[in-house]
Amino acid sequence: MFDDRKRQERVSTDQLAAEIEPLFLANQTEQLHQRLQAAAGELGSHLMVLDQNGKVQTDTLSQRNGTRLEIPEVVGILSMGKTEDYGVHMIAEGTYRNLLLFWQPYNEDAQWISYCTAALVDGDSIAGVLVLCSPIQDTMQRLFALQNRMVLYFLIAAAFAFLVAMFFSRVITRPIASLTRSIQRMGHGDLSVRVPVKGSGELRKLSETFNTMSEKLEMLDKSRNQFVSNASHELKTPLATMKILLENIIYQPEMDTEMRTEFLTDVNKEIDRLNLIIGDLLTLVSMDSNTMRLNRTNFSLSQLITDTARRLSLVAEKNHQELKMSLNDRCDMYADQAKLTQVVYNLMENAMKYTQEGGQIRVRLVRSGRDAVLTISDNGPGIPKEDQAHIFERFYRVDKARSRETGGTGLGLSIVHQMVLMHGGSVSVESEEGEGTTFTVVLPIHQG
Repeated sequence: MFDDRKRQERVSTDQLAAEIEPLFLANQTEQLHQRLQAAAGELGSHLMVLDQNGKVQTDTLSQRNGTRLEIPEVVGILSMGKTEDYGVHMIAEGTYRNLLLFWQPYNEDAQWISYCTAALVDGDSIAGVLVLCSPIQDTMQRLFALQNRMVLYFLIAAAFAFLVAMFFSRVITRPIASLTRSIQRMGHGDLSVRVPVKGSGELRKLSETFNTMSEKLEMLDKSRNQFVSNASHELKTPLATMKILLENIIYQPEMDTEMRTEFLTDVNKEIDRLNLIIGDLLTLVSMDSNTMRLNRTNFSLSQLITDTARRLSLVAEKNHQELKMSLNDRCDMYADQAKLTQVVYNLMENAMKYTQEGGQIRVRLVRSGRDAVLTISDNGPGIPKEDQAHIFERFYRVDKARSRETGGTGLGLSIVHQMVLMHGGSVSVESEEGEGTTFTVVLPIHQG
């Protein structure tokens, strides 16, 4: 709005300056005054013509004839060489205002006028200045009113934006705050804490990941506590037995030699059992800490099974058990022979321990693609379905009383599972109560 008015006044001033310039240079004062009067009526403005010294030569209102008009718009032409200029004055203060820096409180007592100037040129020099002075009170009032509305709209928009930002901030930060509180609770030992999974995107993924981590930590903590409890119980049992036996020897000094020898033999067996438990525990700890390394060599898995069966043949004969072997391939492989020997030995020994006298143990080895598949089956009492998912857990026993009678620690299958995993293989079990049990080991054949 202001620029349009400014443009119109400049066009009018430039056209009028070109028209009166010959009259001013010819010093035709009367004709010049008449033309300015007519133009003032057409434009609704106050017109003045100044000489090169800034003195008013012609004034349509006849108020400032002979006086010097010192305003920036005149100085800009006479002293700075401009051909045209424009500015706004506040009459009440007598100061010049640049509307590009217009933001200021509205003064109702002020009167606003605009000065539009154009140079009157004589050849290469400026001979005078045409000044068009227009009242712009209405324009200024509209501008100030617009300014006030813009300020109001800005404040409303800022307040609305603040409220919206606060709302979305709370929506976004609420799950983060909930997650933070949950992490703090977890830091104080509460591993059962979970966060609600809401929304979508990264926050939902973060909540799900946290809950998964929390569940795993809780399971790990429970497993650790269970492991410590079971280990303590397993170690305590032989110690208690030895304590009773030794106390009998101590408090019965006249015990006959045969009974004393029997008691000491039992103590020795319990010490062996302790050594076995501690050895298995150290093996598992080494696996858990990733300090155990595979010492790979080239060997035949078939030969390894044959040698292991030969070592256990006396146990099978003692129990009147039949050991059937079906080795269809040498399965030459590059692996840790000692660890796989322990795997085969533990599985075959377990089959013999938990199979009744006169039972049958079948060992079968085949090659399937790049894998060696070993199955060890028996026709023993089998494993209940509810126990099958836990048999590879540490210290887990299906029949605790019978396991202790046979000298088991509850760690053998867990060690088997870990060693097979170290070789990149898998171990599984299939069993039906009263029908027997089959363990299947799948090992990748690596050529060294």
